[in-house]
Amino acid sequence: MPDDAGCGGIVHIVAPFGRDASSVAAVLVTAGLDTRVAPSLEALGDALDDHAGVVLITEEAVAGGTEVLLARLSRQPAWSDLPVILLRSPRAHRRSPFESLLPRTVNVVELDRPLGSISLLSAVQGALRARAKQFLVRDQMRALADSRTALARSEAELRLIADAMPVLIAFVDRSLHYRFANKAYEAWFELPVGEVIGKHIRDVVGSQVLEERLPAMERVLAGEERVFEVSWPTREGRRRDCEVRYTPRRAVDGTIDGFHVFATDITVAKLALEASRQHAHELETVVAERTRELKAQMAAREASEAALRQSQKMEAIGQLTGGIAHDFNNMLTGILSALDIVRLRLEMGRVDDLERFLDTATASSQRAAALTQRLLAFSRRQSLDARPVELNELVGSMQHLLRSTLGETVRIHTDVADAPLHATLDANQFESALLNLAINARDAMPTGGALTLRTFPVRLAEGERTSVPAGDYAVVAVADTGTGMPPEVVERAFEPFFTTKPIGKGTGLGMSMVYGFMQQSGGHIAIDSTPGQGTTISLFIPLVDAAAEPEPTTPAAPMALGDGQSILVVEDDPQVRMLVTVVLEDLGYQVEVVGDADEAMPVLASSRRIDLLVTDVGLPGLNGRQLAEIARQSRPTLPVLFMTGYAEKAQERAAFLEPGMSMIAKPFLLDAFSDAVRGAMADTAQDANA
Repeated sequence: MPDDAGCGGIVHIVAPFGRDASSVAAVLVTAGLDTRVAPSLEALGDALDDHAGVVLITEEAVAGGTEVLLARLSRQPAWSDLPVILLRSPRAHRRSPFESLLPRTVNVVELDRPLGSISLLSAVQGALRARAKQFLVRDQMRALADSRTALARSEAELRLIADAMPVLIAFVDRSLHYRFANKAYEAWFELPVGEVIGKHIRDVVGSQVLEERLPAMERVLAGEERVFEVSWPTREGRRRDCEVRYTPRRAVDGTIDGFHVFATDITVAKLALEASRQHAHELETVVAERTRELKAQMAAREASEAALRQSQKMEAIGQLTGGIAHDFNNMLTGILSALDIVRLRLEMGRVDDLERFLDTATASSQRAAALTQRLLAFSRRQSLDARPVELNELVGSMQHLLRSTLGETVRIHTDVADAPLHATLDANQFESALLNLAINARDAMPTGGALTLRTFPVRLAEGERTSVPAGDYAVVAVADTGTGMPPEVVERAFEPFFTTKPIGKGTGLGMSMVYGFMQQSGGHIAIDSTPGQGTTISLFIPLVDAAAEPEPTTPAAPMALGDGQSILVVEDDPQVRMLVTVVLEDLGYQVEVVGDADEAMPVLASSRRIDLLVTDVGLPGLNGRQLAEIARQSRPTLPVLFMTGYAEKAQERAAFLEPGMSMIAKPFLLDAFSDAVRGAMADTAQDANA
């Protein structure tokens, strides 16, 4: 008799994920079991023979299909019903926790992972014991086949074998009468085997059980094997779960003359499965609780980070306040002191050298205007005059300004693209942004260094740069060989008010201004920096098709006086209103001044002559743009000149202005205002003549 009849045979393992196979084999080998590991179900099918004791596979092994395994199992001899242990993934990772992966025709025990070594070993040993009994049946059947002369003795031994097995074994004919039954029927039904044979199934199992199982019996008599599980308590009332298998038997002529009955007690396997599921449920509960704890910790961390960011922002606001207060105090000192000196000298009757002090006041005012423009740029509320430009020309035209600004210690290199790079943006604001970046680069090179300006086209794919969407761009890169920035400074470089300079040395608006300008222009900005090696700041500007050649601009004419034209001025600030009125009257215009749109509308609705409407954009109530629309309903050709210091809706001039409308930004000088007034009326006159 082969050894496999005593030990249950070889344990074949298929677990393709990670080290699962070696881990399982190690547990079984420690218990003295013989194992074989196959890399796939195909290799397993080739390795299975009559010495196979049990197949242990994981859910990952059957993920690609079970056809090969089922085909091999279908070729088993009649005595063989090879046990299969399927280690399933945790229920939380399965589409249906109780869905079976193998058909019921397979002798399979499904266990949920994670599974302890003891539970695994117990299941395998139980399957091997059952397999050992199959080997015993095999060997007995072979012995019977080898000796026809001992047929009677073999039949008796077969009876002994069947009686020794803790499985209900019977044969039922087509009339549903028992023709064979083993001694297990005595233990299960308290009937001697002799009384079972010849009885109708109804008389043994009862009418209710027969009614429940009759559909399965009809199908097996039609040639289809049936396997199902039932609850079958013992006589003492203890739980007993059974797997019942009906297998059709064919006579010599091929007809089905009845079916075999095999009923196996699977209570231990069911209890192990339920314990595994309970363990998985408990594990899920623990995981859910831990997840809730982690979410609470994350919420607390986010709240702490928000508080930290707010604290950092307040600290930056303090730096902003100090820087702006310092700069504005210097500017106001220049303005007020110069005007006081002028007033004092006029009171003394001295008019000599007044121009010097007026120039000082004007210069300080222009510095204040520049600082205000930077604040508006940072907030992305500045009024942009976007026009078609060629970036190579713009960058090249700034060389002289950069060299005079950065000094002799900074070497400037320029590398522009071979082909023209066309874009649409405000050229003045772009030059201001580029100058800002160059000054920052100079400050990062206190002992001197190299500044490189590059322009080149680039096509970015989706996700190529995290901060820049896909598209075609012209890149203007400003690179220095300075001290560089650590990651924490790069992360905050564009934050409003953030600066690494001492109070009074900067407001922290330079990089924010550049960022705001790029965002407002539809572009993007990126920083690449390495401490000790330098920084490269890249401006990604959307490329556009080349624009038509611009019309040649005529040189600005000298400031000219008016000829008695009638101008309606709408301005809510009394000081600005007074100054604008004086300027216009001194230039020879007839001026009517009102404080808001409500006062202006009766004038506009009257029949009096109005040659130009000059209005502030940010009026209380109706704004200047709305007032202009109302005025044009009754005076469709009326020219309009908008004055703006800040207006959210006036950020893009091209979209804000209609034909016959123009704009001037506050603060403005007398000659610029005179040109704007004369130009507004001249443009309208040209349109009318056309």
